[in-house]
Amino acid sequence: MYWRRIAELPGWLKAVMVGQVVSSAGALAWIYLTLYLVEDRGMSAQHAGFAAAAYGVGLLGGNLGGGWFGDRFGLRTAAVASQLAWAVTCLTLPLVPAGWIGVVAALAGLCGGASRPNLSALVATALPAERRREGIALSRTASNAGFTIGPPLGGLLAAYDFSLVFVVDAVSSLVLAAVIWRWVPGVRRTSSPAGVGLWRVLLRDRTVLVLLATIVVVDTVYRQVFATMPLLLRDAGSPAVAYGVLIGLSSVVIVCCEAPLAVRLRGHRSTRVIAVGFALVGVGLAVLGVWPALVGATLAIVVITAGEMLYKPTATAHVADAAPAGMVGRYSSLYAAASISGMFLAPALGGAAYEHTPGLLFPVAAALALAAGAVLVVSPAGERAGLPSESTARQSSAS
Repeated sequence: MYWRRIAELPGWLKAVMVGQVVSSAGALAWIYLTLYLVEDRGMSAQHAGFAAAAYGVGLLGGNLGGGWFGDRFGLRTAAVASQLAWAVTCLTLPLVPAGWIGVVAALAGLCGGASRPNLSALVATALPAERRREGIALSRTASNAGFTIGPPLGGLLAAYDFSLVFVVDAVSSLVLAAVIWRWVPGVRRTSSPAGVGLWRVLLRDRTVLVLLATIVVVDTVYRQVFATMPLLLRDAGSPAVAYGVLIGLSSVVIVCCEAPLAVRLRGHRSTRVIAVGFALVGVGLAVLGVWPALVGATLAIVVITAGEMLYKPTATAHVADAAPAGMVGRYSSLYAAASISGMFLAPALGGAAYEHTPGLLFPVAAALALAAGAVLVVSPAGERAGLPSESTARQSSAS
């Protein structure tokens, strides 16, 4: 049944997902950026960190603003343009003087960040409402499948010639841009009502704001897996390679299970599925707090990954469902920005907490995730949100 449902997807959407696999497999520049700047360009760790931070600032800006371009000029046009611009910045970064690397890194983050909400909105508007979670889960599966290939490939390329990392990243992005331009159909763009701004719409129906606020909280604690869990395992005596294996295990579980799980749960109330996902993230973090050994971390990663598979595709689809006509891109941008907020908040907050009160970090993080789930259930967002509505099923924003 599951494979038959994949076969029933539009041909262009399947082509885009293949392009996502290629693009994700080649998405190496941001992974190896700091290492490249230190080893190949001779920068200090501090200056390399500033450049990486500039990339992060650009990434946030791209996620916030990319959807506006999608709504204004069409999702297909915006997705292609962002991929092309990202390819240009990738090829430019190894060529510019050291003083300009931070500027180029910020532009790269801006271009790369802009593509994410537009791709999500393309998938969301391509499918009827009852299949939206499934389609977004499949899109995430395609990206995660590529990520399982990319880091080892990047390590081999970096050992031979670091510049090849940026060339491969640019080429893989050009492949995705070509697939989108060739296969995604041109559809008339839907305009938002005249004189109606995004914030005015959001303030009239605050259910999305509640969801976005909980996403910021949960993403901050979820990303402790990347920010402070390596330190926890190191201090517990686990080798560095063990952490890499755990993260790889998480990606494999997502590739194998996320889309079938979305199909299985497609009839359940979205906010309840999201809340259960938040709760599982909280339970996994609690396990890390009381059992910081490698076995405990393995169990924690399995539970946290289960929570991620529940809340991430469901929340992405839920926000797209809530978007008025002509605002799917901007709504997707808001979700995309909220869902990466932990990239900035988690290292700063988690690092400070781990240094001063390491025993409290993961219990407090667990409590915050559980509280976010409870807020979502008891708030108007949980009371009013039912199954995906049909209101956005007929929206078309690609052009």
